[in-house]
Amino acid sequence: MKWKDIPKPIKVRLVTSFFNRSVSFAIMPFMALLFVRAFNEWVAGVFLITLVCLGYGIGLIGGYLADRFSRKRLLVLTSSLTASMFLVMTVSLMMDQMIVFMIAYTIFTVTNNLGRPAMSAIIIDATTPENRKAVYALDYWLINLSIAIGTALGGWLYVSNQFLLFWILTATSSTLPIAYAIFLEDTKRTWTSQRLKLVFVDIFKSYQIAWRDRPFVKVVFGTMCILAAEFSMGSYVAVRLADEFEPMSINAWTINGVRMLSLIQIENTLIVVALTFLIQRLASRFTNKQALLGGLLLYMVGYTVITSSNSMTLLLGFMILATFGELLYSPVLNTEQANMMPEDKRGAYSAFAGTSFAGADFMSRSTILIGSLLSPFMMSVYIGVIVSLGCFLVYTGIYVKEALTLKQEAS
Repeated sequence: MKWKDIPKPIKVRLVTSFFNRSVSFAIMPFMALLFVRAFNEWVAGVFLITLVCLGYGIGLIGGYLADRFSRKRLLVLTSSLTASMFLVMTVSLMMDQMIVFMIAYTIFTVTNNLGRPAMSAIIIDATTPENRKAVYALDYWLINLSIAIGTALGGWLYVSNQFLLFWILTATSSTLPIAYAIFLEDTKRTWTSQRLKLVFVDIFKSYQIAWRDRPFVKVVFGTMCILAAEFSMGSYVAVRLADEFEPMSINAWTINGVRMLSLIQIENTLIVVALTFLIQRLASRFTNKQALLGGLLLYMVGYTVITSSNSMTLLLGFMILATFGELLYSPVLNTEQANMMPEDKRGAYSAFAGTSFAGADFMSRSTILIGSLLSPFMMSVYIGVIVSLGCFLVYTGIYVKEALTLKQEAS
């Protein structure tokens, strides 16, 4: 699919999401460090974990609102508030008012998660089953490019010029609501006035529909298990490599466990940015089912070995395998998941699908505790079992339902 053939709402969504993610990833890796230095490890840890839970709950409310209000107006409002909070964070940082900074960051988390389901629903609204896979492949490529740019920008400016970094983030985030207001097409939603108590009942009923959609629930929880392997790179694998990887020297450069982790993450990003569209052209020779299963197999084997390996060759080699698998399965899985969402419930379904990321995040954090009880080899077995379970749930959620539907239509 050529850029000129992509519908206007999708172009707006892809471009604005690229800048939004670049902004987010420029500061997110350093927030823990910022709060630890301002307070202490206990306060920072409790605060950030609380924000993860808060963000997930607010995301569910955002999904409900995205199905009932104009998605354009919701995005303009939430992105305007987000930009305002960046301004408050910047000023409070310059004045060394970390309590104000913490409050602003909390509101930023709320507004950012409130608008996220609307962004996800917009791309589904504007795509068709025929072009959805190509759009998700492009979105996946842009996600990884924004992560690379954001992380590089944050790493370069956080130490040398922290204030400049936050002023850049404030300026960038301020352009997003303007772009939404000018370029996004409005989507009308019906809203009936009702008491606050009935609103919460309506929210519960909205997500009850998604929860009762058993195939969709299987895909969501299956995706959670699959993503847990990738997310464990920042938890168990990072800790294990820091403790167990034998430092080695290449010329005058010493590679320790922390640098080894950075190398395989850089490798993953470079492969995604360089080869996404080539892999997608190769994948087009296969059916969606073959690409999904083949990709998940490569992904599972790659991360299973990475979980316990201390060899630089094996770590780099199997990361290539895992990344190729990720490039094969991810666009197919995102497309099939989007195809399962009812048109009038896409906001709620998109928000419920966020359970995959929140759950995978919690599962990956638990691997540190589990890893203290199990040997690295057994942790590889554990990750392999978790990903296998995820593959089973995703496959049965998508293709068993599909087979039953075709059987019923035939009869």
